[in-house]
Amino acid sequence: MTIRAMRRGGAASLLALLATGAVHAQAVSDRGLSYTLYGTPGLIEMPSALSAKDGQIAATIGGFDGQVRTTFTFQLLPGLSGSFRYSRIDDYTLPGSEGQIEDYFDRSFDLRYRFNDETAILPAFAVGLQDFLGTGAYGAEYLVATKTFGDKLRVTAGLGWGRLGSQGGFDNPLGVLSSEFDERPGLDFGEGGTFAVDQLFKGDAALFGGMEYAATDDLTVKVEYASDAYERETELELIERDSSLNYGVVYRPLPGVQLGASWLYGSELAFTGTFLIDPSERPFGPGLDPAPSPIRIRQGDARAASTWDRGVIPEATIRTALQQALAAEGVELSSIQLSDRAVRLRYTNTRYRAEAQAMGRIARMLSLGLPDSIERFTLEPMQRGVPLSAVTLNRSDIETFFDTAGGTQALSERLVLTDAGPAAGLVDLPRVDDRFSYGLAPYARITVFNGDDPFQVELGAQISGRYEITDSIVASGTLRQQLYTNRENPELVVAEGDEPYPVRRNAALYADQGTTGIRDLTLAHYGRAMPDVYTRATGGYLEEMYGGLSTEVLWKPADSRLGLGAEVNYARQRDFDLGFGFQDYDVVTGHASAYYDFDNRFYGQLDVGRYLAGDWGATVTLDREFENGWAVGAYFTLTDVPFEAYGEGSFDKGIRVSIPLDYVVGQPTRREASTSLASLQRDGGAKLRVDGRLYEVVRDGHLNDLDDGWGRFWK
Repeated sequence: MTIRAMRRGGAASLLALLATGAVHAQAVSDRGLSYTLYGTPGLIEMPSALSAKDGQIAATIGGFDGQVRTTFTFQLLPGLSGSFRYSRIDDYTLPGSEGQIEDYFDRSFDLRYRFNDETAILPAFAVGLQDFLGTGAYGAEYLVATKTFGDKLRVTAGLGWGRLGSQGGFDNPLGVLSSEFDERPGLDFGEGGTFAVDQLFKGDAALFGGMEYAATDDLTVKVEYASDAYERETELELIERDSSLNYGVVYRPLPGVQLGASWLYGSELAFTGTFLIDPSERPFGPGLDPAPSPIRIRQGDARAASTWDRGVIPEATIRTALQQALAAEGVELSSIQLSDRAVRLRYTNTRYRAEAQAMGRIARMLSLGLPDSIERFTLEPMQRGVPLSAVTLNRSDIETFFDTAGGTQALSERLVLTDAGPAAGLVDLPRVDDRFSYGLAPYARITVFNGDDPFQVELGAQISGRYEITDSIVASGTLRQQLYTNRENPELVVAEGDEPYPVRRNAALYADQGTTGIRDLTLAHYGRAMPDVYTRATGGYLEEMYGGLSTEVLWKPADSRLGLGAEVNYARQRDFDLGFGFQDYDVVTGHASAYYDFDNRFYGQLDVGRYLAGDWGATVTLDREFENGWAVGAYFTLTDVPFEAYGEGSFDKGIRVSIPLDYVVGQPTRREASTSLASLQRDGGAKLRVDGRLYEVVRDGHLNDLDDGWGRFWK
């Protein structure tokens, strides 16, 4: 879709260039595509050169005697995928360590890039980095090729380094380029989490390969020659490696579910389960949205009318009728300006994820309820009482294009997007909805990837309340009652040596002592200081662990991809019992932020400033969002806290996922559930958690988000 704007930036999109240069689709059939024990597309343990469908999410759990691997894999681009893995190895002793660790827990990241589509002659080629950002326990690199014969047989061959170069290895062929490739440095586990550049593609190399045969649409048979010698595991007598041949089968009992069984190394029986999610598809098809109202088509002479008889149809009657009709559509009409030829509305969409869908519903209502002389509709969406933009549509265009092929595109090319106009001329309407809302719901908090206790769960109930003092001043709070937890007597963490103050590591104490407590209790104000400049001030108990004051300003023109912001916070640590008291620790934090809306629904963010522990640094975030509201992203933070002082993991990094509830229930709603898969929560790079930061509030009504969602205008 293309939305015409009075102002529009011309910045090129880096991600669009990457996507154009990369492959756009796999020419080969995906029949039989399945996942390895490492949670990546491939054979049994060895990788292949195949890629999943663009945007697909795969969650895999696989293991055999003494090892369990849980992997989250996301197809970021058609040829680029990333994986985050959490593994457990029983009775594993780290190289160079003293004694034995009964259960060793390892976190690792992978990247894989496929260079080309498979053709009738050429196979697909890919390069991969396995455990390139972790301790290196599973560290390997590989080049691999895969070729399909017919629609049943697929053959893979590759060259591996690291673990994949440890069985049947030979001199590194890259040694002809430099002698530095001849030897691979030994693993230095340390705190883990750093990019082991000195390891990449170094040391002995070895060949691996295998075949996959799709016996039926639901059953795939595999055999592979594995080049992983499992040197450390066999040395510790954790497994027996009697053969380099592995055999396996994968069965698909349901769409999106893969179950696998395999016989490894002549001695081990392994099982895998993979669950696939395609965020681009809706389980309820187009959704269970209520049918929209029809469009009323004016007659030709009615279109030519220049005014209407206010004695017959008073303006007050129109305002009241529109407000009531839009309320039934989940749209709160706040103010309206009527003239003989135009109407301007300010409203809040409380129901539809895409602002464009709400605009379509409003346009239908206006065509039904307004006098025939009114030709121009100007719609100004608001969130939290702040107008976001102004979209102007011609009524005659709506009548012309609503039931024609290509009408959605044609309408988008004729509308005009500008900044929201001044409040002058608008007539405020009395609110018809209840300013106070509340809800009682269960909550669950799951903490994973903690090396000492890798799975912690907390279950309970919470009651949330919200009171809108005005459209832009909101009081809200959440009271929680814990009902169950498996946390066991957490101890107070105290900083030692040059460690940063434990701003996050004592989170378990809040769960232990705050069984009944206030999660948050705030008063927030949103406003516009001037055109394109938004403001926020939030005070109170901002989150579970900190209270204080948070202030923010954001420059974000409605037709610009770029946004610039600044935030300053005063935060003080709360008591562990989640009552009204505070501890002695306080800090001033703040960030300067840049936001950029790339093509293909990629959103980038850079934050530079001071964090909760008083450390200075920067956070880089990249999210990919889908039309239906799914979002998957990754982030990392580097600050002046040394890796050694930061502790295990070396620096803050992780994956975040947001799931729209309308994707699950089918009914339209703007609510969503979000979570972060952090490799480990520590103190360096920790940010204050504040609800309703400005960029997420305002961008729904701006150019690219409207453009992306315009396909739902008639829904």
